[in-house]
Amino acid sequence: MFIDIHTHVYRYKPLGVPFCTPEELLKRYDEMKVDVAVLLPIVSPEIYFPQTNEDILEVCDAHPDRFVPYCNVDPRTLWNSPFAPLDEVFEHYKSLGCKGIGEVMPNMRLDDPKVQNLFRCANKVGLPVVYDGSTQMSNDFGLYDDPGLPALEHLLLMYPDLKIFGHGPVFWSEIGKLRTPGERTVPMDLWGMQHLILPRGPIEEEGTVPTLLRRYPNLHGDLSDCTAYNAMARDPEYGPRFLSEFEDRLYFGTDMTAPDMPVDLDKLLIHWRESGKISETTFRKVAYDNAAKLLGL
Repeated sequence: MFIDIHTHVYRYKPLGVPFCTPEELLKRYDEMKVDVAVLLPIVSPEIYFPQTNEDILEVCDAHPDRFVPYCNVDPRTLWNSPFAPLDEVFEHYKSLGCKGIGEVMPNMRLDDPKVQNLFRCANKVGLPVVYDGSTQMSNDFGLYDDPGLPALEHLLLMYPDLKIFGHGPVFWSEIGKLRTPGERTVPMDLWGMQHLILPRGPIEEEGTVPTLLRRYPNLHGDLSDCTAYNAMARDPEYGPRFLSEFEDRLYFGTDMTAPDMPVDLDKLLIHWRESGKISETTFRKVAYDNAAKLLGL
């Protein structure tokens, strides 16, 4: 019933963090009726000990009917230069079956020349990119952008053929107009603990995200993690209208980071379909069809 556009897995149980093993993840998917999932390598040290793309390819090779690989590189890879030939890296992994790039999340500015080089090379190779954002330049992961997401808009303008996936709190908090800049992040303290500060309540005025989606057809929405769920569920009247308007560019996801992590988006989509808030067509596109088309399934 669902394709998960965004999740993570480690071949062996990692030390000190609850990421799933392949077996744990498949058990959850059987319970949730998730048929296929995209595995995103974690390669930047701001998150955890980096994985190799080969780790993900090995897991996908063992479960080819359930997992689809993305590749990932840190923008500082190779020469730590804005001229590094990352397109050659992407071509290599594309030839091995990788369908996209991400999750890109070093703690750098989105408009850093090395990050810009990553998007330039992705555009050259023709692979979609998913990234996570941040509002701080230390004690965090993710690419920094200012309120209103100007650096994202510049990328969308420069590379109209590149599919860029917005994801995470910095993106989804701007579905409505921000009341304070702090609403657009999940800040991390010095000890690595995240603190939820999410915009709540009805969307009284639209924000940057729906504007960018209308303006740039190359922008897509990754609905994984609780911040995307919050963006949809906070206003039960606006959320279904948003899903229906952008039904061709929104994708169900979980961002599963632990075997017992709660996921509510699947239940919300089913409820809205059954109650008539969204059509069967919208449900199918968001839950499965858009991802199947993107991934060539």
